Amino acid sequence: MNNKKIVIIGAGVAGINAATKLIDKGYSGGLITIIDKGSDPFKRKPEEVMTGMLGAGGWSDGKLTYHTAIGGQLSKYCGEEKAMELMKEVVDNFTRFHPKPEEIFMSDPQEEPEFIKPYFGLRLFPVWHIGSNYLHEIAKNWYQYLIDRGVKFMWETEVLDVNFRTCSVWFTGGQIFYDSLIFGAGKSGIDFAQQLSIKYKLPTEPKSVQIGVRYEAPQKYFQKLIDISYDFKLYQKFDNVSLRSFCTNNNAAYVAVEETYGDISYNGHAKKGEQFRNDMTNFGILMEIKGIENPFEWSREAVKKLQINGTGTYYSPNRTRKPALTSEGNTVSAIQVDTMDPLFDALGEEYAQYIEDFITNLQTVFPEIGDDWGIYMPEVKYLSPEPLVNYNNLSLTEYPNVHFVGDALSARGITVSGAHGIYVAEAITRGF
Repeated sequence: MNNKKIVIIGAGVAGINAATKLIDKGYSGGLITIIDKGSDPFKRKPEEVMTGMLGAGGWSDGKLTYHTAIGGQLSKYCGEEKAMELMKEVVDNFTRFHPKPEEIFMSDPQEEPEFIKPYFGLRLFPVWHIGSNYLHEIAKNWYQYLIDRGVKFMWETEVLDVNFRTCSVWFTGGQIFYDSLIFGAGKSGIDFAQQLSIKYKLPTEPKSVQIGVRYEAPQKYFQKLIDISYDFKLYQKFDNVSLRSFCTNNNAAYVAVEETYGDISYNGHAKKGEQFRNDMTNFGILMEIKGIENPFEWSREAVKKLQINGTGTYYSPNRTRKPALTSEGNTVSAIQVDTMDPLFDALGEEYAQYIEDFITNLQTVFPEIGDDWGIYMPEVKYLSPEPLVNYNNLSLTEYPNVHFVGDALSARGITVSGAHGIYVAEAITRGF
């Protein structure tokens, strides 16, 4: 029956899509509570990237990939056809709350261009472009929809502990009980998820290291590739290492500062509108390393080595190129260094060389670049060991009323995270 209390930890893309699906399927909003340590979308500042309504990606990115090979392992849980259906529903939700849905467009490259061979491969998949400058309005519209239907939000509230046995959540100021728990704490909650995993001795699957830099250069150098694939993803594969460009931004492309566990790393986003145009391109160069013992701790240590005076680092072979401006008009927080030595010190000679070679290959494929580029160090995707879950509802194998979603289940993108939430909501509503 529709009388079970559902608590959702994290108001990111996974949690919000889960709540929306529950409401749309007739679940009582008064039985749903969402806890998040960030602010509601009417109070949340543009620079508050990591916590709050729609999480990091839904607040600052706005590109929804539409392929099961991108963003995490979704089809292994539900099959290829169902995975595509779930991801399309995430796209439909962003469209539904968009103030100008007619401005959404999809890029869908079909053929790998010859000029990038043999240096790179190019992943070909559809991408829905929502428009990052509309995300805050989408968040407000979406939030209003949920509160109008009785969903309770607890903002600026940190979860301190979860007791899977007594079905209770302790937070700053009190305690709440649940019949079903959806755990979608996101990137900012990875430490907490790992603590729970250790506390309850959850069986887990180790994940690989994902670390690199955010590369920035004038857009004109990449235009012939952008014309083929707007959100291009170049990749290289080796024995235990693979590299890929990640989250490409063009036209009005800005580097964003992220703070996680007290350390600075970098990401990127794009604005829409001529008033924001800076004719720049930025993208992550992310390296995936398999076989690292304790990959989470290894990544944390590498990130710490790239901090100077409380911020990250920036390098350009062109001494006149400096850290760029943010979309708010401030200089991106980064200490400029004269060499790539900090990257080699942090990652080690072998791994840093892969990134340097990737950049050298970019200069070969796009010779006009020369030394007119810069990198922000580091960009990192923390992936804690993934808890083993039941494939039919993403519940923990030993706690069937606790469901892990989004980054907590090693998703690496908006679309897959949202799909996790919808998949869990469908499973919960089958019972009433």
